[in-house]
Amino acid sequence: MEVDDLFPVAEVLQLLRFAELSHGDLRLTNAGRRFVAADTDERKALFGKHLVACAPLAAHIKRVLDERSSHHAPTARCKDELEDHMSDEKAEQTLRAIISLARFGEVFA
Repeated sequence: MEVDDLFPVAEVLQLLRFAELSHGDLRLTNAGRRFVAADTDERKALFGKHLVACAPLAAHIKRVLDERSSHHAPTARCKDELEDHMSDEKAEQTLRAIISLARFGEVFA
């Protein structure tokens, strides 16, 4: 992988506690090793669990969705909250990224 592609992946692996960066080396944690050894369904479940535990935005969106009987919420609500802390463009990018990650982990559809 090119270094520009590797750094974002390494950041997500660290964020989700699947890897640790130490002395310039990226090493898998026990959870990372379990993820690598797992089948697709197990990977999705483990990824979703770690995403909710390690990414407060994902946990917040999941809570909002779980509180509603329809399990739906307007994306504008989350985007507006993010815009209190970052630019409109960054809020949009952040929301798209967390939704994409959460869909893989089947945290929310």
